Amino acid sequence: MYHSKIWHPYTKHSAIGDIPVIERGAGVHLHASDGTQFIDGISSWWCVNLGHAHPRVTEAIQAQAAALPHSILGNLSHPNAVALSEQLAALMPTPDRHVLYASDGASAIEAALKIAVQYFHNLRGGAEDLPERNQFVALTDPYHGDTMGAVSVGYMESFHKPVKALTFPTHRIPTPTRKSVDDGASCRASLAVLNGLFERPGQENTIAAVVLESLCQGASGMRMYCPGFLAAVAERCQVHGALLVCDEIAMGFGRTGTMFAFEQAGVDPDIVCLGKGITNGSLPLSATVVKDKIYETFNDTPAAHNPDGEDRTFYHGHTFAGNPIGAAAALATLAVYREEGFMDQVQERAAFLERELTARFADHPAVTEVRCLGMIGALQLDKTKQEMAAIRDRIRAAGVLLRPLGKCLYLMPPLVSSEAVLVQIMDAMEAGLSA
Repeated sequence: MYHSKIWHPYTKHSAIGDIPVIERGAGVHLHASDGTQFIDGISSWWCVNLGHAHPRVTEAIQAQAAALPHSILGNLSHPNAVALSEQLAALMPTPDRHVLYASDGASAIEAALKIAVQYFHNLRGGAEDLPERNQFVALTDPYHGDTMGAVSVGYMESFHKPVKALTFPTHRIPTPTRKSVDDGASCRASLAVLNGLFERPGQENTIAAVVLESLCQGASGMRMYCPGFLAAVAERCQVHGALLVCDEIAMGFGRTGTMFAFEQAGVDPDIVCLGKGITNGSLPLSATVVKDKIYETFNDTPAAHNPDGEDRTFYHGHTFAGNPIGAAAALATLAVYREEGFMDQVQERAAFLERELTARFADHPAVTEVRCLGMIGALQLDKTKQEMAAIRDRIRAAGVLLRPLGKCLYLMPPLVSSEAVLVQIMDAMEAGLSA
C-alpha cells in the first residue's frame, strides 16, 4: 500500500493506493521504484517533448546552477533571460515582442488577461466617454489553468464547479466539431455567435480579447478544430479591435507538427502563452509573449499615447519569473529544436502515428472516432468511468502510462519517440481495449 503526505493533483482518493513511484526517467521511459519500466505515453503532462533527462538540457542546468541559481528580473536582468526573450520573439510571426515570465501556464494566462484589460485602459486614458474593454470570449469546455482568471476563461464544469462563485463571467462560443478537413457548418455557426457578441447593441467595444487553445482543446478531451476557424477568429478580432490570445502552453514547441499550432492558421496573435515544453519539462517556466504595440502603452514616460507621463507600470510578477536555471534549460531546449531536420522528423513520426492509429482503430468496435493532430492521437470511446479506468490499468500493465480524459483515450508521447515506440504504445492500447 502506498503511503504519502502528498496531495496528488487530479487524483481520486480511491486510486491513491495503487500508483507507481517513479525514481528515474531516461528518454521515453520512466522507471518505478519496484523496477517496472513504463513508456511515458503522455510526456509527463505534455511537456517532456525531447525525452527525460536530455543530456544537453541537463548539462545546461548543472552549469547554470553553479554560476547563478537565481536573480530577480525586477530592476535587474541576467544574460539567459535576455537571450531567451530574443529567441522567443524571433520565433513569432513578427519579432516586435516583449516577454513576461512566470513559472506555469496558468500564470502566463493570468498575466495575458490582466495585460489585455490594462492595455485598453491605457489607450482609454481619461476618456470617460469611451467604454471599458474588460470582457473576454472563449470556447466551450476549454482549459487554461487553475488560477482564478484562468478558470474564469477556461471554466470546465467537471473540474471547477465547486469554485464557480469565484469566477468572472466569460462569453462562450461553440467549439467547432472537426469531422473532416474543414469544420464547415460547425465553424460557421461558431463564428456567427462570435459576430453576435462583437456586435451587441451598446456593447460593441467592450470585448478585450478572444482567448483560445490553438487547434486543440487538450484537457476537454483532445477536441480538435481546423486552422481555418482560428484564422477566421483572428480576422474578426482585427475587425473589431479586440486582441487574440493564443494558448500554446500544451500545443506549442512542435506538438502539432509545427513549432506553434497557430502557424498552421497563418495568424499573428497579439499575445502568445507558452509553458510546459519550453524547458522540456525539466523546470517550471512559462512565458507571455506580447506584441510591442501593447507593451509600449505601459510606458510611463511622456509619449503620444501618454502625454502626461501617467504611471502605467504593469504591477505584476513572480519571485522566480525568468529564473536563470529555468532560462538555461529553455535555451538548451530551443537549441535542440533548431537542429537541422528535427521538425522534419517530428512531422514524419506524426504522419506515421496518424496512419497507424487510423488503420488499427478506425473500425474498432469500441472506438467511435479517431482524431490526430501532429504527435497527438485520440480515440473517442463510449465507456463508463469504471471501464475507462480499467482500460487505463490494462494499458499500464502492458508497460505504457496513459491518462484518459473522460471518454477520450489519447497518446501524447515525446516528440522523439521512434516508430517502434509508437507501435508499442498502440499495441498496449489494443491490449487495453481487448476486454
